[in-house]
Amino acid sequence: MTKTRPVYPFSAIVGQEGMKEALLLNVINPSIGGVLIRGEKGTAKSTAVRALADLLPERKVVAGCPCGCKWGDWDRACPICIERREGGEELKEMAVPMKVVELPLSSTEDRVAGTLDIEHALKTGKKKFEPGVLAKANGNILYVDEVNLLDDHLVDLLLDAAAMGTNFVEREGVSFAHPARFTLVGTMNPEEGDLRPQLLDRFGLLVDVKAEQDATNRMEVIRRRIVFERDPEGFCEEHREAQEDLRSEILAAQRRLADLAVSDEVLETAVEISLHLGVDGHRADLTLVKAALASAALWGKERVGREDVIKVSPLVLPHRMRRGPFQDSKLDMKELGDWLQERFLPA
Repeated sequence: MTKTRPVYPFSAIVGQEGMKEALLLNVINPSIGGVLIRGEKGTAKSTAVRALADLLPERKVVAGCPCGCKWGDWDRACPICIERREGGEELKEMAVPMKVVELPLSSTEDRVAGTLDIEHALKTGKKKFEPGVLAKANGNILYVDEVNLLDDHLVDLLLDAAAMGTNFVEREGVSFAHPARFTLVGTMNPEEGDLRPQLLDRFGLLVDVKAEQDATNRMEVIRRRIVFERDPEGFCEEHREAQEDLRSEILAAQRRLADLAVSDEVLETAVEISLHLGVDGHRADLTLVKAALASAALWGKERVGREDVIKVSPLVLPHRMRRGPFQDSKLDMKELGDWLQERFLPA
């Protein structure tokens, strides 16, 4: 058996706090709708995504299910698992590691969504589904590098599935739906072109990343990378305790999330922020609340407050601002922070 090379630990990544926070919030609450990481090459984007998957605990799935259905969640099971259960088959539980499912830029719609064998359906009256990338991504991390170079209709398809948690496939009047609850992560270099505003808005969170400008932190990035490349097992062992602590925090946050209530104060804060900044639609309001819930859960809080909405605002709002044709495509984060502080957290 080939030995798997160790993955760079998530807890060992220097800086990039906004990126790490956005990834963790989406893992805790995948209904946030994914994260778009925008930045130049060499800023640990791919490293962070793969490190996140390695950090997460194993999942319990239905053995033999092509859609990776979660064990015991029969209300959201795919038609294949439902048919197997109703047919009297004794389904078995299987533990599988989290993984990163990558979407190639050359992918077609059939490869992404999966296909239905119409001829088989007509002959036998039964649906035959060939799973695509979305079925493989269910319960995992779906990673799209250079997402700005992907065809717009495929980006739409990914974002629809991420928002609904379900993938719908329909061919010639025959339909099939399966769970597609994944953490969507897109990365891009803005020098190679941007996404249309309509698509940008549909990513739950956005983070702009840059190379470390602090000399000490920059030296530490290089030092850790060299140590890891020379002795990956030893480096991972050095960070094992921090990894276990972070893994426990994620599991606790996922359990805590369901018990957190949304107060009128939280709703009022989210709505007032969106109205003040002239954000169109209700997606920003909803994402502010979902991200605030995940943030409060991550930090072990028993209630969600106004401060949680304000904390996640820089991740939710920059790509949803209404701008004129000659305005900068990036929101002035200092201006946003000053206004939030003045309006909601007066001295």
